[in-house]
Amino acid sequence: MLSAVPLPALTADEAAHAGRVAAHIQSEVAVAGGWIPFSRFMALALYAPGLGYYSAGARKFGAGGDFITAPELTPVFARCVAAQVAEILTKTGGGTVLEAGAGSGALASALLPALESRGVLPARYQILEVSADLRQRQRDKLAREVPGLLERVEWLDAPPEAAWRGVVLANEVLDALPVERFRVTAQGVEVQGVIAEGEGFAFQWRPAGEALATVVRERVGEKAVGFQGEVCLMTKPWVTEMARSLTAGALLFVDYGLPRAQYYHPSRSGGSLCGFFRHRRVEDVLARPGLQDITAWVDFTAVAEAGVDAGFEVAGFATQAHFLLDTGLEGEIRAAGAELDTAGQAWLAQAAATLIMPGEMGERFKVLALTRGIGAKLKGFAFRDLARSL
Repeated sequence: MLSAVPLPALTADEAAHAGRVAAHIQSEVAVAGGWIPFSRFMALALYAPGLGYYSAGARKFGAGGDFITAPELTPVFARCVAAQVAEILTKTGGGTVLEAGAGSGALASALLPALESRGVLPARYQILEVSADLRQRQRDKLAREVPGLLERVEWLDAPPEAAWRGVVLANEVLDALPVERFRVTAQGVEVQGVIAEGEGFAFQWRPAGEALATVVRERVGEKAVGFQGEVCLMTKPWVTEMARSLTAGALLFVDYGLPRAQYYHPSRSGGSLCGFFRHRRVEDVLARPGLQDITAWVDFTAVAEAGVDAGFEVAGFATQAHFLLDTGLEGEIRAAGAELDTAGQAWLAQAAATLIMPGEMGERFKVLALTRGIGAKLKGFAFRDLARSL
């Protein structure tokens, strides 16, 4: 959970690492003529090899990291996802599961045995992971928790080239794709960039190029003077690449976000960009580069459009709460609780509430399924499918 407590001081090692990342980014700012778009700053702060937040070795997930994802709250989440994945694999006659950005490995370590218990264990479980440090952590976790299934797991540097069928899973991945920051003024659309300031950084606005300005006008409107927000131009190429060789199956996305009409509603002017550091929300996204996560809510309409353009259909869009309830959350809680003592049952109830309560993950997080070649509706969207809102 987030806290209003002041941010903890950096250790000497953390400060040194942030300094190295800042120097690396400042050198690129200098080469670029003193200004880079915020999307480039975000990409470097998160993914610069050996330096970025997701590329270096600091712990990011869980109680000792900066945030906790749903699979780390309780394995019940993965067991519900397994119900949906099992249905898809049954429709495709088997296949592969490809998890993009597997984090700590918590989803994989709970999903694999859940699929095995359902009799639909995939021949391969592939993990697309750019961080060597996270790959090793994932491997270690799987070796500890599901050693008999580790041989099925394979780590990839890029999506498969050859045609395949199965499921792509992306849990809290889209929110970490670099975004452009924009504002609409009486003179036109401006884009926010980053300049060097002392040993740190500052924001600076410039007129946007025509490509970005066109996207902003299409999504926000011509007369939205004063509106500020984000747009992720990487969504379409990322989804396209993930979908390119998947001939039959589904892409399943879980993340915090909204349909476009709500995403760019006037009441949301200011956007959703923020950082996370030691379970605290951070407004200054330029601070502590390489040490804090940077994230923005997902425009799920853009994800759906990218999928449709890639030859997929929208098979369902729901809140995380409705998706989990449709995939058997209540039964999974009862089964898990039967094996716990009173304290464990209380912990499980709290974790489940976090997953589904409106003020927690239940409504902020959405689940989107894009399918090709498998026909009918999916069970995770049986009760309340919000696809029309996209």
